[in-house]
Amino acid sequence: MSWQVNAMTPLSPDAIEALFTRSDDQYLFARWGRPIVPVVFGVTEETVTVLKGAIEALCVLTGHKMAETDPELGANLMVFFVQDWAELTETPNLDRLIPDLGPLVTRLQQAGANQYRIFRFDEEGAIKACFSFVRVDDHLASVPADTLALNQMTQAILLWSDRAFGDTSPLAVADGVAILRPDIADVMRAAYDPVLPAMARDASHALRLAARVGRVQ
Repeated sequence: MSWQVNAMTPLSPDAIEALFTRSDDQYLFARWGRPIVPVVFGVTEETVTVLKGAIEALCVLTGHKMAETDPELGANLMVFFVQDWAELTETPNLDRLIPDLGPLVTRLQQAGANQYRIFRFDEEGAIKACFSFVRVDDHLASVPADTLALNQMTQAILLWSDRAFGDTSPLAVADGVAILRPDIADVMRAAYDPVLPAMARDASHALRLAARVGRVQ
C-alpha cells in the first residue's frame, strides 16, 4: 500500500479541526503529559526495535520525551500484537489493566476490527497511558514493519479523532519509503508547542494549532 501527497499544501483550520472532532461532533484534543515509556508484546525483537524507533523519531519531531520507566505505571505505551482477538483474554493480568476486557474482545470480533486503542488521562486531561491492540490480519501482514510501526505510533502520539484517518492515511511515500505526511507532521509539532494546553475541548484550539502550523511553513 502506498500514499502520495502534496508536501507543499498545509492543512486548513477546518481540516485541522476535523482531525480532533469525534463521531459525536465534539472537539477533543489531548497530547502526552509525561515521558513515553513503550513496551511491545507479540512480535520479534527486531520489530520491537522498529516500533520503539518510530516513537523515538516522533518524540524528536514533537520535542516530547521518552523515559526508561514511568513512576506510576512502569510502561505507559503498551502495544499488543495478536493473530486473533481472543488471545487478549488469555494474556495474564490484562483484565486488570483493561476493564470489561471480555466484552471489548467480543465487540472487536463482531466488528472485524484489526486495531483498537485505549487512552487514559491525568487530572489535567493530558494522556498518561495508551494501550494499542493490533490484530495482524491478511492486510496488516502484507504491510512492511516500518510502515506499520510508524502508522501505529503516529496514532498513539496524540488523541486524534476516531474518524481522523478513516479515509486517508497519516503516511505518505517518498522514494518508495513510507514517511509521515508533512502536513500531519506540522500539526504534530504544533500540538506539542508548550504554549498550547495539553488538553482542549473548544474547537477554537484548532485555530491556534493552524496559526502555529503556519509558522512552521
